[in-house]
Amino acid sequence: MHTAHSTLSRPPSTAPGFVRRPNSLVRGLLRLGVPMGPNTLLTVRGRTSGEPRTVPVAVTEADGRRWVIGAYGDVNWVRNLRTAGGGEIVLDGRETKVTAVELDQAEAEWFYRDIVGPYLRRQPRVLQVLVRAVFRLVAPDILSDPALAASKRPVFELFARDPA
Repeated sequence: MHTAHSTLSRPPSTAPGFVRRPNSLVRGLLRLGVPMGPNTLLTVRGRTSGEPRTVPVAVTEADGRRWVIGAYGDVNWVRNLRTAGGGEIVLDGRETKVTAVELDQAEAEWFYRDIVGPYLRRQPRVLQVLVRAVFRLVAPDILSDPALAASKRPVFELFARDPA
């Protein structure tokens, strides 16, 4: 029998159903250009198939830098991004090739402690409430325990590549 603590200490490997089920709808809306806060599309080559895989992700932007969080742990898109080392995200309606560099434990802890909270406070109130509610449900450590979040939830910094 698992205790709540042992369940929380294991990195998740799949997003909860209430997140996965609407992904195709969210993907479609994002493709149509419907603004959805920090959400955008990330396309990465599959690590086994080599086929492009497109998923909606939230991009955190602060001080001219961009990051994407594997909020649900070591899920498929995270493993694909780690293997591919980059992909494409949609920025301002345009596909932008990016290189993705995974943060180490100390960098990820800094990110969760010093970037996520201030970033969230700069968002519209309705988005703050929604994000905090989702995090409380499925990833409470992101807001309350940077060290635990860094140990379970990978963070990648994204760098735009020169289109040439």
